[in-house]
Amino acid sequence: MEINITHDKKYQQFTASLGNDEEAKLAYATPEPDVLNFTHTFVPESARGKGIANKLIEEGLCYAEQNGLQVVATCPVVQKFIQKNPDYHRLLKSDS
Repeated sequence: MEINITHDKKYQQFTASLGNDEEAKLAYATPEPDVLNFTHTFVPESARGKGIANKLIEEGLCYAEQNGLQVVATCPVVQKFIQKNPDYHRLLKSDS
């Protein structure tokens, strides 16, 4: 399944168009100028279990890395993804 992900800075989300007028989303907030807080992941029930959330999260984390941003993950799905993928730990904002 080919997934095309777009980034909408105005609405602060990464979106994957799934056809049939369905979309999967990774929403974020910017609590500080150099910080992305991934707040919510949504994949329609009909598209779950296909790795779409992981692709959205990877896209968001790559965007953060390419733009020198630190990451906060209040979304449990993003937290779990980062725990399972230690390469992304370096992007996490420290509590200092």
